Amino acid sequence: MSATPQVSVITIFFNAETFLSEAIDSVLAQTFLDWELLLVDDGSTDRSTTIAQEYADRYPERVRYLAHEGHCNRGKSTSRNLGIKNARGRYVTFLDADDVFLPQKLERQVALLESNPSAAMIYGRTQYWYSWTGKPQDKQRDIVSKLGLQAGRLFPPPFLMTRFLQDGGMVPCLCSLLVRREVIALVGGFEEAIQHLYEDQVFIAKVCMALPVFVEDGIGERYRQHPGSSSAVAILNKEYHPLWPNPARRAFLQWLDAYREEKMVHDRKLESTLRRELRPYRYPRLYPFLNPLKYLSCLATVYLRLVGHKLQGAVR
Repeated sequence: MSATPQVSVITIFFNAETFLSEAIDSVLAQTFLDWELLLVDDGSTDRSTTIAQEYADRYPERVRYLAHEGHCNRGKSTSRNLGIKNARGRYVTFLDADDVFLPQKLERQVALLESNPSAAMIYGRTQYWYSWTGKPQDKQRDIVSKLGLQAGRLFPPPFLMTRFLQDGGMVPCLCSLLVRREVIALVGGFEEAIQHLYEDQVFIAKVCMALPVFVEDGIGERYRQHPGSSSAVAILNKEYHPLWPNPARRAFLQWLDAYREEKMVHDRKLESTLRRELRPYRYPRLYPFLNPLKYLSCLATVYLRLVGHKLQGAVR
């Protein structure tokens, strides 16, 4: 690794002792070697602090351990911003503590960004990973995220943001991104007013509404599906669902509308799509009648997700 690495990998963690080593090992296994790994401890009380410190001691030239003052829990956005503040790489990527990179992720994405100098960011497809359990019933459950558009090309702002609002299944996983560090500085990093849910989509929105983004077709990560993940817990607690009207999505959409106005992003398709997505919150009693097909689809999806997570938790 050079004194100034090409890529900074930022992994935030909170009580992640079960999976943290596997995430770190997937970075160590990259075919691209010019990287640094920043392990940001968000106030863990389990063995994950010790695990991270041991890796930092073992690989001092590559791995750094960071923590908030007083070993406090500050949230996802603040923790990622701490990693960004300490990053030295030309490019930045994010790996959550329960996910893993596939070996050629960095090599492929660095080459694509370097060959597309006008791209602020690149993202691709991600494997939704159920088979990590090794259980027979999970072996056939793995799926790959959809792109919903033509890969291998650059998309100007704010085209992708409009498409993400139209189809939430197209939103890339945070671990699939590779972003130029100067772009992160330009858009101001993660919004620390939003810490728990949609904090990743807020960051993605800021980049996609500001600068061109390159979309690739490669699969670079495994996004572990398990009942203890923050999204699974939020779904079970009825705090969140990616398709269903909920307080977290309302906060995201309201933030997006205000941010669009602040940055003077005036695009007819984006504005009309955002107005449509805000209707369930402005007219909650009319929502089933305004969009009956989406309403019924949401009901079915919510039911299947809840049943699936409960069954997965029962067989652990």
